[in-house]
Amino acid sequence: MAKTRSMHIVVGSACLLLAQAFTPLLSAAAELIDLSGKAAAFVTLRSRDNFSSEYRYDVTVRNNSADLFIADSLIIVLDRITNIGGQDRENLTGESLLNRMEIIGQDGTTEDGRPFFRVPQGSGPDLTPNSESLPVTVRIRNRDYVAVFTPSFRVMGQKRDAPKQKSPAAAAAAAAAPNKATTDKLIQLLIKKGLITPQEAQSLSQP
Repeated sequence: MAKTRSMHIVVGSACLLLAQAFTPLLSAAAELIDLSGKAAAFVTLRSRDNFSSEYRYDVTVRNNSADLFIADSLIIVLDRITNIGGQDRENLTGESLLNRMEIIGQDGTTEDGRPFFRVPQGSGPDLTPNSESLPVTVRIRNRDYVAVFTPSFRVMGQKRDAPKQKSPAAAAAAAAAPNKATTDKLIQLLIKKGLITPQEAQSLSQP
């Protein structure tokens, strides 16, 4: 009885840890925006294993906009699978072809149940305009052994907010700050040398 209780505790703890591990992935994906039209996924078939019907792809993200995208926020979502006729559903059953595939090594699923993969962060904090990300390896196992199929991805992530423009008054104050510091140092030097009195220095410091 005690052994059974201990096993239940171990299993329950493991389930709790798994839930805690995957919750950030789900919540992170929910906070991202669809970058379609601004960022595109480029898919390259790298290898094919005919015995297991497994296909390995490299997928990169290209920033086609003038915006900065936060590099560690980017994910690619496997949106659909199409057959040679461009259809994404079974002819007879109407079932999504995506559901007939085994997706290996995904990082999580979106709210609508589609698998996603995190894009590796490059050397900088952002994916800059007209630049391309490091590749993501995507493995898809075709359980139906369909001869030809095509995976389609969409990109999600977060834009980097542009720095706020300073008002003319703030810009003038920032420019004047170094000048005031230099003037104050000069006045202190004049006092130290006895060339002016502290009262005269105070009048000089007033705007």
